[in-house]
Amino acid sequence: MRIYNTLSGGEEEFLPQSEVVRMYVCGITPYAECHLGHAMSYIVFDVVRRYLEFRGYKVKHVQNFTDIDDKIINRAQKLSIPPGEVAERFIAQYFADMDTLNIKRAHVYPRATEEIPKITEVIQGLIDKGYAYEAKGDVYFRVSSDPDYGKLSHQSLDSLQAGARIEIGIDKEHPLDFALWKATKPGEPWWESPWGRGRPGWHIECSAMSLRHLGDTVDIHGGGQDLIFPHHENEIAQSESFTEITPFVRYWMHNGLVQLEGEKMSKSLGVLVTIKKALERFSPDTIRLFVLSSHYRSPISFSEEGLKAAEKGMERLRQAGFADGQHAMAEETGTIDAGVFRQKFIDAMDADFNSAQALAVLFDLAREINRAVSQGVGVQEAQQLLRELGHVLGFTFEEREIRLVADPFIELLISIRADLRKEKQWQLADEIRFRLNELGVVLEDVPQGTTWKYERPDG
Repeated sequence: MRIYNTLSGGEEEFLPQSEVVRMYVCGITPYAECHLGHAMSYIVFDVVRRYLEFRGYKVKHVQNFTDIDDKIINRAQKLSIPPGEVAERFIAQYFADMDTLNIKRAHVYPRATEEIPKITEVIQGLIDKGYAYEAKGDVYFRVSSDPDYGKLSHQSLDSLQAGARIEIGIDKEHPLDFALWKATKPGEPWWESPWGRGRPGWHIECSAMSLRHLGDTVDIHGGGQDLIFPHHENEIAQSESFTEITPFVRYWMHNGLVQLEGEKMSKSLGVLVTIKKALERFSPDTIRLFVLSSHYRSPISFSEEGLKAAEKGMERLRQAGFADGQHAMAEETGTIDAGVFRQKFIDAMDADFNSAQALAVLFDLAREINRAVSQGVGVQEAQQLLRELGHVLGFTFEEREIRLVADPFIELLISIRADLRKEKQWQLADEIRFRLNELGVVLEDVPQGTTWKYERPDG
């Protein structure tokens, strides 16, 4: 396997440090609904994980929630609710969206607000070693103390400094010094620290969470290309300065961005199509096929035409995988060499997770299956392979019509169950859960309500 490493600027042989691949993927700041840009990133890294597991690796997957941030605070003020309630509302929505897209849940979802002890430990360590300094209750990382600063974005400190300015009222030594800890402001949430009440900066949260849950060195660190600078650049600087171990990350992977009307899809810019909105028109498999039809490092442009083409492509794969005649003349030797297609798929994915080429292999296999079925030749083994490799890419092969009809009724049953629970009619409420579970619908009761997902034997 070879992976393109943003740090080196080229493909490198994948050699994890142990039998367990440690993978950290930057999560969302939960202040609004997720959009197709989020869908692209998490589909990409879901496939990375699925393929690693397919190839026999064990994976420990950690993905954070930045559940305290200026954007959350501002949204909370507009809604007149606590920031924590805003975060929980959109975390629940995130899980609903990702479950629908058949994205495997990470093994650990640390939240910044629950990691304050580790965050303050790392900040204090950086201060003690001279990499950070306090200024009126704020703490900043001293970029001039790190001679390698800029190595991920391949820019020198001087070039990065061009155009950078220090905001009025902020006591920084250098324009690029970034906040590790922010002193509290009126009306904001705060935590106690050695430097006074305040809250963590964005960059330090990911370093602390990664160090705590995955150790000093991560095999794969993923995120969108818009995170290379400053977020991931700053993660490297503070993590390697704290641990004095290099590298902090062995393979930096960055997915391309989804564009809409020539702009990157972004909540803050207001340029977006939400996942929820997209799912009203297209199936989860269609959205996944649309994303995977391009190499993960390439940008993709959202368009109705592109999604409609993906919908037709997904139907071709589904029909080939379950076509009539899969048992026809099974006693005869099929003409399809499944091993050749499996190897072509592996070759494509081993080349920096080239999902577009891997999909081409699946479509070639589907064409061969259809040809063989028309000739009355047994294709059961080939169909099994198509479904297996499709599952590696995260496809469910579910028919959209079934989902469109079933979803509203599931929501209705969950609503009725909630009313029954309020009336303390536990037996009837449990009966609804049991019957839904028999149909492959799994309910999860959380403080914000009940979420649900389709459970599949293959995960």
